[in-house]
Amino acid sequence: MIFNTGAALLDAIVLSVVDQEQEGTYGYKITQDVRKGLDVSESTLYPVLRRLQKDGSLETYDRQIDGRNRRYYRITSNGKVTLQMYRTEWEKYTDKINSLLKGGDNNE
Repeated sequence: MIFNTGAALLDAIVLSVVDQEQEGTYGYKITQDVRKGLDVSESTLYPVLRRLQKDGSLETYDRQIDGRNRRYYRITSNGKVTLQMYRTEWEKYTDKINSLLKGGDNNE
């Protein structure tokens, strides 16, 4: 994709992916889910996960799988509010961009 993906968009996408799993999900699966829409590496996403955890949008817990601990991420109530704000802003943004790219009237 030729368009850059900024930090806010990555945050929104990660929150959306994590929100789809009620019990939470782990880093590798988050990476695989995000890669369905964006070409990103694990090394890009782990700092996003840490940032979202630090700001209270995600919480973590460990679960033992096959004798090893796996870190799971779960969206918090604060994260749900943030995700809704991102979704609202995304709708406004894409409406404006689509209008411009399709040559419509953008005097809203």
